Amino acid sequence: MSSKTTQLGFLTLIAALLISNYDRTLSLLSPYLPAAVPHFEPSSPPLEDCTAHNYTTEILSIDPLLIYITSFVTPAETSALLSTGDPLFESSQVTLSGRDTTTADRTSLSATLPITATTSCILSRARSFLGATLPAGNIGSPQLVRYTAGQKFNLHHDWYDTPQVLAKTGQRFNRPASFFVFLEANCMGGETFFPHIAVPGEGRWREHEGGTAFKPVEGNALFWVNLMPSGRGDKRVLHAGLPVEEGRKTAMNIWPRAFVE
Repeated sequence: MSSKTTQLGFLTLIAALLISNYDRTLSLLSPYLPAAVPHFEPSSPPLEDCTAHNYTTEILSIDPLLIYITSFVTPAETSALLSTGDPLFESSQVTLSGRDTTTADRTSLSATLPITATTSCILSRARSFLGATLPAGNIGSPQLVRYTAGQKFNLHHDWYDTPQVLAKTGQRFNRPASFFVFLEANCMGGETFFPHIAVPGEGRWREHEGGTAFKPVEGNALFWVNLMPSGRGDKRVLHAGLPVEEGRKTAMNIWPRAFVE
């Protein structure tokens, strides 16, 4: 692909964002994402059709792709998510050598949410955001994460070094992209830090150690692509949950699944 063709593709993407906010936003990204992405679980339960909620998007970085989404969830949806998740929190885990375990690098709490009318609605919205880039398929249940004073998640990546196996079908999958949605921001500190992505400006984000730290803002979200075109993880999207100094932060992970041969 020539550099002129690539530049034209990015200009078309930016124009689509300006015209329609989010409809077809990522449907134009297909030429730039991993070849493994289109392989999805053939059957997936229907999701609540409630994608009409308006939000806005800003492209903060094209390569790697990082998009800031304002008002991705409503206050009413946030309240419902927190109410569902509150009794489900337990110590967060990480996957090491194919096994889930606790570690000093991640000291938060996590809760896997059941599929309810609200979670179904939000997953449907996420799927609509992805457009033709990631054809309709299994996204998986959202995960809430909660941080209180002193809790953190050191630098990490969301993709798996080795694709995981879905227990119900035996299919192998990875995480081609991530949504990270802020639900509670009653805290000091607790920013989401990308050391290899520098975004100019101040306000919702700030410069930190040569990268960018995004402040928790209730209802807003970050979206990024985890995998290179080769299917390997993109180390430029390494990120961390900086320690909360005081108060409480709650957020939600949504991880689309790309099934691989």
